[in-house]
Order: sequence, then structure tokens, then C-alpha cells
Amino acid sequence: MMKDRRNRSITLQLIIANSIFFLAMLPITYRNPAWVDYIALIPSKILSSERLWTLVTSMFMHASIPHLFVNMMSLMFLGSSLERIIGRKRFAVFYIVSGIFSGLFFVASAFLFRQDLNIGAVGASGAIFGIAGMLAVLVPKLPVYIMFIPIAMHMWFAVILLLLVLWIFSLVSGVPIGNTAHLGGLIIGFVYGFYLRTRYKRKVLMLNKFLLHRGF
Repeated sequence: MMKDRRNRSITLQLIIANSIFFLAMLPITYRNPAWVDYIALIPSKILSSERLWTLVTSMFMHASIPHLFVNMMSLMFLGSSLERIIGRKRFAVFYIVSGIFSGLFFVASAFLFRQDLNIGAVGASGAIFGIAGMLAVLVPKLPVYIMFIPIAMHMWFAVILLLLVLWIFSLVSGVPIGNTAHLGGLIIGFVYGFYLRTRYKRKVLMLNKFLLHRGF
């Protein structure tokens, strides 16, 4: 569970990939909005086995520059922390799997709750919530800041609070937020986090003692 410092950060590479993909697709989708259907995750297309690749492309596309900025800032802080804990290769695989699982959870929820199957979703937040979920299990007392709250809070509390705040905000304001994708990412983060916590009990205990010793 140690990071190989000889290689470049996977977190940094993911941030670069997200940014380049967004900037490359921005003029294309601006000129022809129909292209969004080939990038965004649309439940009706996935359920009919069309455009399965959107489970991946949707992870690297964002709705706006602020959307990209917020997600990449979150990825920078949370991703770099988790990458140092579980290592580059494990982190890279988990990021992709988490993003795909959160997308499938979004599609399944839309179908089960009879939502509009033609409303698409884009963004890396499903995978990022997966990262946050795993950190909440491995290092629950890691201090973090969320949004504009100038008070540090424990990781386990912050991730649940953020999920609830986003869900309430979307319900009150009507702003379309992929809350079910966030929940899906959080679930797989919890599951894999508990798996690692069980398999590497001693290492996880040492890690938390180290953080506590540093005043966290």
C-alpha cells in the first residue's frame, strides 16, 4: 500500500486528461450540440446497448468550466491522498471502476424510479465520491474542508454531509445534479474501503495512528 514515487502522479494525469478532453470537446459540442449524446451517459441508450462507451467518456466530460474546476480541485486533494495510501496502480483501476459503477448506478436508478431515461449525465464526481467513500473508511478522522465552510471536519462526516447538501440543493433549486451517481460512487468506495481495511488491518491501524500523531 505504498506509493511508487519514481512515477508521475496518477491523480495529476487524471486531472490533465479531464481538462484536455473537456477543452477538446467544448468547441465541437458548441457547434453541434447533438454531439453531447455521444459523450454523455444517457440511460435510454445504455439500456438498449447503444453507446456503451459513454460509461467512460461521460467521466471525462463536464457541463461547464466551473463544473470542471470544482471536480478537479476535489480530485486533486482527495485523489492525491488516496493515491499515497493505496498506490498508483490500485488507485488508477479503482478510479475507472468507481466511475463506471457510479454510472451504472445512475442508469439503474433512473430505470427503477421511472425517471426520464433521456436525461444524460457528465462529470467525474461519481468517481470522486468513490475516492471520498474509501477515504472515509480507511482514514475516517482525516480533516477536510468542504465548499465554503471554513471549519475542518472528519472525512466520514464531511462526505455524508456533502452528499446530503447536494441532494437537498438539487431538490429545492431544481438544478440537475447526478445525486444517484454520487451515491453509487460512495457505495463502491465504502465497499472497497472496508475490504482493504479488513485485509490490511495492521497497515490501516498504523496509518491512522500516524495521522493522529501528526495532530489530525
